Amino acid sequence: MKYKTKSVLIARKKSYDDDFSHRPCFISLFDENDPHLNVHGPKDIVEFDKIHKVVIEGLNVDYLLPGNDIVINNLTEIEIEERKDHVYIKGKQN
Repeated sequence: MKYKTKSVLIARKKSYDDDFSHRPCFISLFDENDPHLNVHGPKDIVEFDKIHKVVIEGLNVDYLLPGNDIVINNLTEIEIEERKDHVYIKGKQN
């Protein structure tokens, strides 16, 4: 699915006790860059249950060490697709 957004924050949730290799994760969509500094919260959240890997194709990303989150800034749109236990992310950046 395609989304019009300026930035996203990709993060994982607490793992399931019964499956170490898969985790729930979410992608938060924001109308401004540097979403980790945003006090208003996301405009939308896309959630996934048991994901093994997030594949980011052709985008510049920042990895935030304090929270283990990934930020993608300067977007015009992003496409998110779930295939089996992987999430694929691609989009357009300025």
